[in-house]
Amino acid sequence: MTILDQIASATRTRVAEEHALVPLDAMRRRALATPAPAGFPFERALRADGMSFICEVKRASPSKGLIAPDFPYLDIARDYERAGAAAVSVLTEPSYFQGSSEHLEQIAAAISIPVLRKDFVISEYQIWQARALGAAAVLLIVALLPDAELRSHLALAHELGLTALVEVHDEAETRRALDAGARVLGVNNRDLHTFEVQISTTERIAPLVPPDVVLVAESGVSEAATVAHLHAAGVDAILVGEALMRAPDKASALATLKSGLPKIKICGLVTRDDVEAVNATPPDFTGFIFAPSRRRLTPDRAAELRPGLRSFIPPVGVFVDQDPGLVEDLAAAGVIDLIQLHGHETNAEVASLKERTGLPVIKAVRIAEDGIGAVTRYPAADFLLLDSTAGSGQVFDWASIPPITPFFLAGGIGPGAIEAALAVPGVFAVDVSSGAETDGRKDPALIALLVRRTRLFGRNGRPSAGPRRPTADETAGSRPHPGRKPVT
Repeated sequence: MTILDQIASATRTRVAEEHALVPLDAMRRRALATPAPAGFPFERALRADGMSFICEVKRASPSKGLIAPDFPYLDIARDYERAGAAAVSVLTEPSYFQGSSEHLEQIAAAISIPVLRKDFVISEYQIWQARALGAAAVLLIVALLPDAELRSHLALAHELGLTALVEVHDEAETRRALDAGARVLGVNNRDLHTFEVQISTTERIAPLVPPDVVLVAESGVSEAATVAHLHAAGVDAILVGEALMRAPDKASALATLKSGLPKIKICGLVTRDDVEAVNATPPDFTGFIFAPSRRRLTPDRAAELRPGLRSFIPPVGVFVDQDPGLVEDLAAAGVIDLIQLHGHETNAEVASLKERTGLPVIKAVRIAEDGIGAVTRYPAADFLLLDSTAGSGQVFDWASIPPITPFFLAGGIGPGAIEAALAVPGVFAVDVSSGAETDGRKDPALIALLVRRTRLFGRNGRPSAGPRRPTADETAGSRPHPGRKPVT
């Protein structure tokens, strides 16, 4: 008997016991008394441009044993939400994963992003139960379900307004899942019979998945290089468990996983409307300019804008030969998360600011004034930013850039040039200010376009699943299925 067989057997016993305590009719009433998730939020979150992350709350697993002896599950879920997770997965299987339905119910009530019930579904009872607990999605493992049950469970999930993450491990299971109508397909890189992990499993299956089906890679992702590799293969989302659960700082660990993906900074935020625009289509960084400029902010104005930014979008403070005390004050007040020096600061001054503030420093090199050789002068900087001159909006010869550590690239980058900028060897992020403006003001449509092109850059595999137009029934929270009476 394989581990999957053992878990399935234990699940059947558990579900029978739960059914005896709360019969199916009673569970249905509980479920229908719980508001249906509006518009399939789990699926919608994964259809956002670029790579989405489903972050898992998991205490233990059969392959790794106890992962989190200290298990403040609510704090963990909230950390994931603040870090920019698209969704949270919660283990509810108690015998092998030390999960709990109570964990799911409390987490779903505590956070605003959608929650997946991660369990071994062998009965429609568990789908009704998931809705009653506040889940937005359920896991359906193809290896556990005959075709008729897979179709029936998938239809019931949709009727209840729940997304079904349909999990496969090989080509035959993939065909079965797609034939059953799966809209979100998860490829488990871990063989549930042997628990061996091979990332190549997702790459092998990706070409079989139609563009309108969301492709999720599950298990074995612990490095930024793997995330970038899966992005190139056309994966829409990644479910990460152990790597994040073992990390003391969840936000930092998630940021590290994202570090190999294409990035963009939208600089020069001035108004609350600008903040709302970047919140709607989040870039990787924003910029508050404190140097003389038409986009200059006072420290007080920046402090007013900062709380309105989504917590996972770090603001960069931009300075040109200014008082280090000002930089230190803004850093101490939490108004900025990174420092960008765009003047004549020396390497020693860069090192001193890093030490006194504890923040990363980006040192701008003005190619037109300093020459390309200046890229070697600032070893203390965490990143370089290469620009023609400070805030000129002019392009320099990108082909002249020598092999250096990853850098920000600025100057004349807009929708028409962003792909070329991202393709420059060594680019860590593109920095856009005037290219995101119309008539001198930040344009939400341009910001959205720039972010989208960044998120999709480098996807050499299948196209993005992109947004999917729901049917009228789905908009109302149900999707009738042939032979089944719609749930009301």
